[in-house]
Amino acid sequence: MNPDDAPQRDRLIENAVRLAARGGISHLSLRQLAAELGTSHRMLIYYFGSKDGLVAEIVRVVQDQQRSALDFLLHNDPLDPQEQARLFWDHVVDAASTFGPLFFELTGQALQGRPHTTGLLDGLVDMWIDPLAALYLRQGVDPQQASVHARLGLAAARGLLLDLLVTGDRPAVDAAMDLLGRMVQTEVANTAAAPPPESRGSAECASPPGGIGAP
Repeated sequence: MNPDDAPQRDRLIENAVRLAARGGISHLSLRQLAAELGTSHRMLIYYFGSKDGLVAEIVRVVQDQQRSALDFLLHNDPLDPQEQARLFWDHVVDAASTFGPLFFELTGQALQGRPHTTGLLDGLVDMWIDPLAALYLRQGVDPQQASVHARLGLAAARGLLLDLLVTGDRPAVDAAMDLLGRMVQTEVANTAAAPPPESRGSAECASPPGGIGAP
């Protein structure tokens, strides 16, 4: 594609994301989709290869928007870390109500090696780890465990989003996410209350030889 075509391609993507948010695009043929976007089916093929290629690009753009939203929250210092986490969860749930089915459908296709979707696997996990780890660090998680929490939190969030799409039970899903948050805070509190390694070492040295049960 000619670099000069980038602005036109970007405008088509922006309009396609808005169209998908209003009523979805799965039911539209390529020609119908082109008409809705004010272009021709030939131009969509030129820019995206196929309707599937356009849909994959929509999912990628929405993911980028979610990461930008998380970055914004992380730099909004007046917010409490717990408020940041909850606001981001609300943002993700709102997006999932529209784009969630597309995300899970195309992720499954990418795992099967479908050509128009394989690019979605790049960064599907890794690009989220650092910003989510930063959120957990703000909540007081041990820096050595922040990435582990980020991976667990990402997996839990996506599992709960799938739950929500299947059941429609937002209160139950929110309750599960709140429980995960409380578990994190419990770990943070327990870590803060634990004696430093030097103190533990001193206590161990002061214990009777042979340890518990020694005669």
